[in-house]
Amino acid sequence: MSNTQSSSQRLRLHTETEGESIRVRGQVQGVGFRPTVWRLARAAGLAGDVCNDGAGVLIRLWGTSAEIDAFCHALMIECPPLGRIDGIERRACEGAAPETFSIVESRAGLVRTGVVADAATCARCAAEIADPGDRRYRYPFTNCTHCGPRLSIVRAIPYDRANTSMAAFELCPACAAEYADPADRRFHAQPNACPVCGPRVWLVDGAGSDLATAAPAASDDAPGDAIEAASRLLERGAIVAIKGIGGFHLACDATNPEAVAALRERKRRAAKPFALMARDMDVVRAVCALSPAEAELLSSTVAPIVLLEPGPAGAAETARAGSPESSNSPASPASPASPTSPTSPAAGMRAPLPIAAAVAPGQSALGFMLPYSPLHRLLLRDWDRPLVMTSANLSDEPQCIDNADALTRLAGIADAWLLHDREIVNRVDDSVARVIQGRARWLRRARGAAPTPLTLPAGFLAAPRVLALGGELKNSLCLLSEGQATLSQHLGDLEEARTAREFERTVALYQALFEHRPEIVAVDAHPDYRSSALGRRLAAETGARLIEVQHHAAHLGAVLADAEWPLDAGPVIGVIFDGLGYGADRTIWGGEFLLGDYRHWRRLGHLRPFSLPGGERAIREPWRCLYAQLEHSLGWAHCVERWRDLEPLRALRERPIALLAEMIQKGVNAPRTTSVGRLFDAVAAALGICVDGIAYEAQAAIELETLARRALGEGGYAFALDQRAAPWQLDPTPMWSALLDDLAAHVPPAAIAARFHAGLAEAIAALAAGAARRQGVETAALSGGVFQNRTLFEATLKALGERGLKVLTHTRVPANDGGLALGQAVLAAVAPRA
Repeated sequence: MSNTQSSSQRLRLHTETEGESIRVRGQVQGVGFRPTVWRLARAAGLAGDVCNDGAGVLIRLWGTSAEIDAFCHALMIECPPLGRIDGIERRACEGAAPETFSIVESRAGLVRTGVVADAATCARCAAEIADPGDRRYRYPFTNCTHCGPRLSIVRAIPYDRANTSMAAFELCPACAAEYADPADRRFHAQPNACPVCGPRVWLVDGAGSDLATAAPAASDDAPGDAIEAASRLLERGAIVAIKGIGGFHLACDATNPEAVAALRERKRRAAKPFALMARDMDVVRAVCALSPAEAELLSSTVAPIVLLEPGPAGAAETARAGSPESSNSPASPASPASPTSPTSPAAGMRAPLPIAAAVAPGQSALGFMLPYSPLHRLLLRDWDRPLVMTSANLSDEPQCIDNADALTRLAGIADAWLLHDREIVNRVDDSVARVIQGRARWLRRARGAAPTPLTLPAGFLAAPRVLALGGELKNSLCLLSEGQATLSQHLGDLEEARTAREFERTVALYQALFEHRPEIVAVDAHPDYRSSALGRRLAAETGARLIEVQHHAAHLGAVLADAEWPLDAGPVIGVIFDGLGYGADRTIWGGEFLLGDYRHWRRLGHLRPFSLPGGERAIREPWRCLYAQLEHSLGWAHCVERWRDLEPLRALRERPIALLAEMIQKGVNAPRTTSVGRLFDAVAAALGICVDGIAYEAQAAIELETLARRALGEGGYAFALDQRAAPWQLDPTPMWSALLDDLAAHVPPAAIAARFHAGLAEAIAALAAGAARRQGVETAALSGGVFQNRTLFEATLKALGERGLKVLTHTRVPANDGGLALGQAVLAAVAPRA
């Protein structure tokens, strides 16, 4: 059914009609779905009605069977941009046909539908705020059913205005007319507002004094405009706290070294990269190479931070042909830039913009996003260079969402506060992604992506309801029900007290929003995780079955579900590399080769264990990992005898290594681990990277990869494979001998870093392929935070493919612990009863 049919066609009552009740499930509330139904039904001349209820959308239609068939077909084709239809159920409907087709009030009931993610400003709303003749000209809260806040403002289901923070703003007659008109794109747009009736924005200093009216206007069309005044402050080098969709940002001019340095000092963020926001794609291209896939991701409704490589426009990544990834998750190759492409140097791009070095110290990649709200669009309207746009908090704390809290917590950091009076109900951080092999890979799944439900593979439709609570770091939670998994937004590290409290609030919120009463509560097997402690308490209070899921098995489950591996498709070789996880033998795992599926798994191999002298201090101080690796692999005495004059060994001799040796020998505060993350730390320290300590998680590994990318193509160092007993062990001893010899021969550090990455990838593939042959499987799966290393990931993918293995990877949830709850949920859902 085409929407080009005449809208003037009169509704008619059919002489030979039948009634049908049509249930539509999926992402169908708050996305303009009912107006679409109304438009299609009226265009087809059908009578009936449509309403939201707890199960999704319910349509009643009267017409001929052929007409209703055509209507359902048209509905599938013309689903709104933010909508998703997961299923349509049709059954006979009794009763007389009404005279017309109408939209009726929402109905209460058991909630089965999803809450929609916040969506970036659509093109039509963007045009309105830029049009001096429009009543929403320069209005920073313009939205419609195709864009605007959703999760960040919702309190309950159904998603009606009364259940959002917009309930505080009564619609003016003009907005009320739009809201009530099914033909208007703002029909039942719950955040609908205008300058007459909606939220307002203002600019103050730390004392609460108004800074906008006193500021000189930048243009005649914006006298006393708070957003223009904030822009002028940024231009003069100020740091401004900006209240956005899901939280506050701290902003400054990214090309102003003094402003960026001041922000680092005040925020106490010594080295972790800052995100950037650019007015448009041209500004991004003035700094970074940009592939078509990256451009598409930047401009999507999610509008995430996308990690990009600086370089000349047109030097964009293209997907490699013949990717060995499984056919259930095919690559989407990006086309190389042509001489006339807008991403080509021939398009007339200017010289690269001088981004302050302190924006991303020690890294080559820059994290860019485009303005995703009208407020951000207005702020960057006349900026031809990027702004730093980083979360507004002190290091490691959750970002501010409340005006009063922001004025208190950001005192001494911000010079001014751009505030508004629309309450942020739910904190939602910016999503972060990177395009690898032509596909988006999520590093953080949050604003714009969560809580959009994920369809699970075949076999999970009848699974019990599960609440999975994730891990300690990069926490998110997951609800599993009726063949779908609803993963929450990124919540952060539960080691921080404020984040831990927010985590508990969010667990309660999601259970209430989705009326989810779990039959199973799934937690990490670690005895001391806060998430696990909450899960044990909830299980005891509700009578739900408690299931502890081993950390790396959960990673395996996450990648299987992400890649839509069917429940009964059989086992794969899981390569799970991360920083740490509580092992089945109560040691610290982190370099694991598993054979498994959703129901069963076992350990086939791992990195050779070594000690972490000092426990958690070894995680923060890479020199400790370097000493432990050398001691376990080669023996410290041998190292000193053979490579005495090397700088890393001289530096180690000046440290208390005798104490470390005693800790390792006696097993006191020196837990054993197979962590590949700590192996990366050790290699980084050998090359002088982050030797004394790291300022943020994985800093040493990230900077090591940055160094390696300067010398890609180097041959890899050898690793030994010990197959004398089960599990097999991947032994780095030969790698260390070769690396130290290269240092003695003055081989450039970049080449050494590249050889380490290449050698590790080949070693992974050799062990995985050998295990696959022995076990009779043909598929491998990669998961864990280490595989967010693009260089290692690509090299491993290639090496596995060359050995004939299909490879499952993450594309819908992060490979790091942000995807852990999904894995816990699917494994717990099919776990046998003890």
